[in-house]
Amino acid sequence: MVALPRPAATAVRVLSACIVVSFLAGCAGSSKQNMEPPADYFAMTLPGMQNGSSPQMSPVNNSVAQLRSFQTPPPTLVRQALLEQHQRWSGTPYRIGGTTAKGVDCSGLVRNVYREMFNVELPRSTYEQVHEGRAIDRQELQAGDLVFFRPPGNNHVGIYVGDGYFLHASTSQGVIMSSLDNSYWQRYYWQSRRTLEPTNLAYLGSNFTP
Repeated sequence: MVALPRPAATAVRVLSACIVVSFLAGCAGSSKQNMEPPADYFAMTLPGMQNGSSPQMSPVNNSVAQLRSFQTPPPTLVRQALLEQHQRWSGTPYRIGGTTAKGVDCSGLVRNVYREMFNVELPRSTYEQVHEGRAIDRQELQAGDLVFFRPPGNNHVGIYVGDGYFLHASTSQGVIMSSLDNSYWQRYYWQSRRTLEPTNLAYLGSNFTP
């Protein structure tokens, strides 16, 4: 084997290193297919949200107070109450096992919202929450229903808000609203469940304190 001059040998080593780095970068790029969608999937166009507002802020100003006048609030008012929950939790970072504004995971957020809004005590984990209530078709979704996903590595849960959006604690972006029509969430959609009964909604209408 002919020995290469030192400059040529150095160039070969550099070229080889570049090839290795490029290969590793390609692997990293392919793994991004399993990551959550980018931040442009906030609920910017959700009816009721102000045009040009921050995608992590809800403009609803205490509209949930209207719920007090209903024994069984209509889904539109439940949706408005969920928008207020979005305003309260928006931007809270994701933290496995978290249940507070310092950090919360997906099932912790769902449990807190259900407890505060509907006086319903859900189990702590997604694996348990998926057995609550009854399964419904995606086309039947109403504000307050739970939506479940199976992305690689773990299950995920959120609360349907309406108009194709759901509130959840994103592992990469914290508490946000995302579109069910996004290709990522469509790919990993698992099932929807209705946990709320009319009696729970009646509680919301008569006892919720904004």
